[in-house]
Amino acid sequence: MAWCSVRLGAICLALAACSSGSSSSSGGGAAAAGAGGSSATGGNGAAAGASGASGGASGAGGVGGASGGASGAGGGGGASGGASGAGGASGGASGAGGAGFALPPSNGGLDYQLGGAYPPPAGVTIVSRDRTAAPAVGLYNLCYVNGFQIQPDEESLWLTQHPELILRDGAGDPIVDPDWDEMMIDVGTVAKRTAVAAIVGPWIAGCAASGFDAVEIDNLDSFSRSGGRLTEDDAVAAMRLFADVAHAEGLAIAQKNSAELVGRRGEMGTDFVVAEECNRWSECEVYTGAYGDAVLVIEYRRADFDQGCASFPNLSIVLRDLNLVTPSSGSYVYDGC
Repeated sequence: MAWCSVRLGAICLALAACSSGSSSSSGGGAAAAGAGGSSATGGNGAAAGASGASGGASGAGGVGGASGGASGAGGGGGASGGASGAGGASGGASGAGGAGFALPPSNGGLDYQLGGAYPPPAGVTIVSRDRTAAPAVGLYNLCYVNGFQIQPDEESLWLTQHPELILRDGAGDPIVDPDWDEMMIDVGTVAKRTAVAAIVGPWIAGCAASGFDAVEIDNLDSFSRSGGRLTEDDAVAAMRLFADVAHAEGLAIAQKNSAELVGRRGEMGTDFVVAEECNRWSECEVYTGAYGDAVLVIEYRRADFDQGCASFPNLSIVLRDLNLVTPSSGSYVYDGC
């Protein structure tokens, strides 16, 4: 494809290997039983809402494929290195990753900074930031990518450059997540998944070029809000394309929420979990049953945080405010255990 002629060879090989087989890999295998549906509401809200505030420059570089954005994340380019020198953290203390990548440090202090980057609190060893931000020097860094829905500041680019990849209703109008006002991406066919991966793949490569250690792809569960237009199989197959690119770039990749999909971990190719409000919705045991202690937990209510710290002392758990604001805001909340 034309995209492969100008992108990193590793990404092209990953997509070529997956695009023809993604449909078959997503078939079969009953989803694991769990109370997955509930967590999506609170969880995606925080990530989607906060990430929209993380800077408008991301859209231009990301979807168009140009190396936009002040962060040096490479937007769609991926070939250009970021301004940050934090790549050294990828060796990590864990050493638990597969060939070429490391998992987050076990029970490491966690901060979730999707609403804006700031110096991590004392004791933090794992930080998640938007792909347009620079990694935190010397820490294990997760790169947030919205791979299944469209950031509000990127709508015009998708509408003008990739209108066929927007999920639409019978009248041709975009399907919008009613809670977070984000248009959904159409991953309903092999061809569309491959085309979406050709857009998201360079974002993932940009994360690696900037020095991130792992990537979290948000809104894996958008199929549950699509009115039946997308299925679990569609989401799993798309996630596998993203995972293969991440691994080719030396990054670990997280399953973000979607407890009902943990039984399909092998199909998705995911390495660990980023779980929002799993204590609130009694899903943490579902995740640990599939991923062990490789589960990063974000809670937005003090009672849920306290319960998680008592029940899962081996997990990385953070308490944050729902909008994930920076410490300069009066509504900033942070605690960790």
